[in-house]
Amino acid sequence: MHRYKTKRLKMRGQKSPLFILKMFKEKVTKLLQEVLEEESSLFLISKEIQAGNKIVIVIDGDNGVTLSDCMKVSRHIEHNLDREEEDFSLEVLSSGISEGITHIRQYKKNVGRKLEVIMADNNKVTGTLVEADDEKVKLQWKAREPKPIGKGKVTVQKELEIPYKDIVKAKVMVTFN
Repeated sequence: MHRYKTKRLKMRGQKSPLFILKMFKEKVTKLLQEVLEEESSLFLISKEIQAGNKIVIVIDGDNGVTLSDCMKVSRHIEHNLDREEEDFSLEVLSSGISEGITHIRQYKKNVGRKLEVIMADNNKVTGTLVEADDEKVKLQWKAREPKPIGKGKVTVQKELEIPYKDIVKAKVMVTFN
């Protein structure tokens, strides 16, 4: 059995690479918070700082996201970071339909649209999002069920309230009429 020990180099007056990375992440987070406070209709979906200081930010907005919105966020961050100090690349993206819904504000902005929701008990429900508050969503859909008396089926209106804590995945269903 071989053991390899790594020696810690003492760098007098220099900061460790991990410390520098932590400071970089904190600065990016602060800049992002500043621009999202200025643009209150926008909100953060995800922020990731990958190897090589590749910054990937995904935003959404109560009224959607325009190219101009992405540019505002990008410029605010880029103009306040010093490339001489730390090299980086920056991507600001808008949340797409394929990415699903992850935030309460996304549910609220999609009231009236058709959603597919997978719940913690593995049940899948597809219906129109008719209500979204800070604790739950309400879906409605029509279903064919056997008549209570006699043969045949009848169309009934179904409704289900689902607490956010029970939602594993939700996505907007795109329909073409």
